[in-house]
Amino acid sequence: MGKAIADAFKQAGATVVVCDVNGSTKPNYICDVSKTSDVTAMFSAIQSDLGGLDILVNNVGVPGPTARVDEMDADAYDECVRINLGGTFRCTSAAVPMLLQTRGSIINISTSAGIFGYPLRSPYVAAKWGIIGLTKSWAMELGADGVRVNAICPGSVSGPRMDGVIEREAAATGVTAQSIRIGYENQVSMKTFIDASDIAASAVFLSSPAARFITGQVLPVDGNIETMRA
Repeated sequence: MGKAIADAFKQAGATVVVCDVNGSTKPNYICDVSKTSDVTAMFSAIQSDLGGLDILVNNVGVPGPTARVDEMDADAYDECVRINLGGTFRCTSAAVPMLLQTRGSIINISTSAGIFGYPLRSPYVAAKWGIIGLTKSWAMELGADGVRVNAICPGSVSGPRMDGVIEREAAATGVTAQSIRIGYENQVSMKTFIDASDIAASAVFLSSPAARFITGQVLPVDGNIETMRA
């Protein structure tokens, strides 16, 4: 999804820089967003390299553990929340001084599970639900300064990451991966997974002048999920 978002902004004419925790995706910056020192150094470099910032997309999304609450590893729970929710906070905190200068836009990538809940994925849900709360709060804090903050809630996005989620759920429940996939499709009014490009297009729109009075909003892009249970 991150690559699709970066590509869409490039196609829209933006100068795009991306970060990742390692160099496997060939990012502009290597940064562990769970570490304040890494994030501070990265945004200092962005200020030096680019001279400012117009748009921040917080696309932090480690899947976290899959288990029932009484079987959940506490350290794995904490790590998921620290990266997904804490990383979104750290990057936004470091970026806001630049965004205040440009009256910029923040796009937080949450998830439909952040609206509905999601059995066996409580740490991921807690983090992504928290991102919706941050979005609402930051829109209130920054609106008078012209900085807009919105969240996108993707549904099931086709690709290797969702394949991994399904495999882990199959291992945890004993249900076949194919049955789980069909269950996900049946949860959605449009009966299909979505594509990362749909999320990317929504991010570009929310960052554009066409959305100049849209802030504090949560946009599901999911084909209308009716329930998170098969």
